Amino acid sequence: MASEHRAKDVLVLDLRDLTVITDFFVIASGGETTLQVRAVAQAIIDDLEEDEIRYLRREGWEDAGWILLDYGSVVVHIFLDEQRDYYQLERLWGDAPQRRVGEWPKP
Repeated sequence: MASEHRAKDVLVLDLRDLTVITDFFVIASGGETTLQVRAVAQAIIDDLEEDEIRYLRREGWEDAGWILLDYGSVVVHIFLDEQRDYYQLERLWGDAPQRRVGEWPKP
């Protein structure tokens, strides 16, 4: 979904055994401009709303250096490239199993 909308380096962290906050983080780089980051976030929102899935909370839309979409059991983080490098959520949650989009085994 996110990778179809020019998101780069989409990573899923499985947090189920590490926290009660959420089950999964989806982390993606949206590009070098806030316009690109917003476009990726809006595409995700639109795609999920087609399936009647609506976010519970949205953060960071105005600055768009880091947009967070909270869907309850899944939290999506879309970063400006430089912001993702700075915050390094992948390292912060380094104990979580990680998968690049496309690496999940098919059912």
